[in-house]
Amino acid sequence: MRIKIALLSGFIILLIINGSIYNKEKHLSEGKIAYLELAPVDPRSLMQGDYMALRFALASEIKVEHHKQSEKATDGFVIVELNESNVAHFSRIDNGTKLADNELRMHYRIRNTRVKFATNAFFFQEGKAELFSKAKYGLFRVSGNGDLLLSSMHDENLNKLGSEPVAQIEKQKQQG
Repeated sequence: MRIKIALLSGFIILLIINGSIYNKEKHLSEGKIAYLELAPVDPRSLMQGDYMALRFALASEIKVEHHKQSEKATDGFVIVELNESNVAHFSRIDNGTKLADNELRMHYRIRNTRVKFATNAFFFQEGKAELFSKAKYGLFRVSGNGDLLLSSMHDENLNKLGSEPVAQIEKQKQQG
């Protein structure tokens, strides 16, 4: 009987994990694209490897608007307007009005007076700090309910960073 319970429990756990993976993969493939401008910092962490702490330019506008509307720090939704390149610009704090075709609703959180989106860090392969120091935008996939997933980092021209083969990066280092 114990073996049956253990097997059933294991099966349920695997089902839940695989369901979560499936939902995230679907979100990444079907979510609407939005580039958020970064205000990055690049600390190094011996415990975690190389990473870039992320801050978003949009956060300061949200913080100002949010403070005007409410003193209480809460989660919320921001409406962003996408330009022709899908770069998101602050439009308004969500007030329930219908979205225009070029607008998206994005979920944000306020923690310790800081506005946060899906993530506050981007981890990359050790030794790639110089490559990712050029990051100007994060490409996010936005679901219908406003959840965001960071997909990739991009430079000022919206070129994806880190997509080059390792051999090509090494060759550029030797030439440069």
